[in-house]
Amino acid sequence: MKESRFTDEQKIAILEEANRGELTVDELCRKHAIHKQTYYGWRKRYGGLDEADLQRLKALEQENARLKRALAEAVLDSQILKELNAKKW
Repeated sequence: MKESRFTDEQKIAILEEANRGELTVDELCRKHAIHKQTYYGWRKRYGGLDEADLQRLKALEQENARLKRALAEAVLDSQILKELNAKKW
């Protein structure tokens, strides 16, 4: 996946700028050289978050990824053991 040129903190700052109402969405998108769909995607994902919430979200995503890897390894080990037990010695 292509890496974004904006950090999550920058995205939140842009969304907060939009919430202040100083600029319209079109003007804001033009100012930051982003597409309107990008803005709405960010708003859907990061809307209402602040810096502390973002750090917590990142920590939870990392923990979730670690747990998914652990589960995948456990399932793989279980399948290998089942295959070994199914063979007739």
